[in-house]
Parts: sequence; structure tokens; C-alpha cells
Amino acid sequence: MAEDQARRVRIWDPALRAFHWLLALLVVANWLLGKFGPNIMTLHFWLGYSIVALLAFRLIWGIIGPESARFSSLFHHPRSVTGYLRDMVKREPSHWPGHNPLGALAVIAMLLVLIWQVGTGLIADPEDFVNVGPLANKVGSDIATKADAWHALGADLILIFVLMHIAAILFYRIWKNEDLIRPMLTGWKWVRRR
Repeated sequence: MAEDQARRVRIWDPALRAFHWLLALLVVANWLLGKFGPNIMTLHFWLGYSIVALLAFRLIWGIIGPESARFSSLFHHPRSVTGYLRDMVKREPSHWPGHNPLGALAVIAMLLVLIWQVGTGLIADPEDFVNVGPLANKVGSDIATKADAWHALGADLILIFVLMHIAAILFYRIWKNEDLIRPMLTGWKWVRRR
């Protein structure tokens, strides 16, 4: 699609952009701490609490925020998804307003995995008597012990999602000649004219 068929609009609000970059920073830092950090996970816990706060903000902002931040903008008709998949390989920018149907599914999946991750972290009991989640005593010991394994699985899923996110950014930049990073920094994006 040629630039004359698109217009530049303000799509991502400052709060959503700040959420995105803070979440990215905290998730990467916490993943690294979880995999390579010290045996006593105090900093991991505090960063996890910060992620809980960010996710709570995102849940609220997904209801009351601007249109492009609302969860309703993430749900597309199945025909939109299949149509987008069919045209995705075209070597031209999509100029989709907000998240395209595939990106919207990825956002939903990532938010669900992160909610899973913080939930399992809060109730996990690795039986080391040190790194016990603050709510582990609210669930049975068998659940708390299993939650530790579920938390490790969630960390692997997060890594996969982060790598897929980076791959998608590179695909759009190199193949479709569409910059997805600048709009998440500035808020401005080229979108299709209607």
C-alpha cells in the first residue's frame, strides 16, 4: 500500500507506551533473575510485584482507556484474521490501525501468560524455605509445589513469546518495510485511509 493511501495518526497513548516499555524491561530483568539470578530471589519478587501492578493497570486501561488501548480493539472477526494471514506475505506495509489481527492475538496470549506467571509465582513453594510465594500458604502444599513447576513452564513460554515478538518486528521491518518500534515510542503510526 502506497503512502498516499495511508495517513499518519496518533494511535498509542503515552500511558500504553509507558506500560509496554516498563513491562518489557521488567519481564526481561525478571526472566534473567529467575534463570541466572542469586539463590535468594528477593529482587525477583519485587520486580514481580511491579509486574502485577502493571498488569492491573493494563486490565483497567483495557476497559477505560482510549479506543486503541481497549480490549475490544483486540478482538477481530475470524474472517479478518484469515484475510490478514492471506495478505501478510505481501511485501508492503499493512498500515493496520492499532494491532493487526495476528498481533492482537499475540497481545491477548502474552497477557494471559503473564497473568499465569504472576499467579503461579505468588503461590509457588519450591520447598527451599526461602523463596516461597507470599500466597503459598493460601493453597494446599501440593498445589504450591506444582505451582513452582508451572512457574518454570511460564518462564519458558514468556521466552518463546518475546522471541516471537522480536521476530515479528524484524519481519515487518525487513519484509514489509513497516516500522513497529517508532509508533510504540512516539504514538504516531501510518494507517490505511478509509
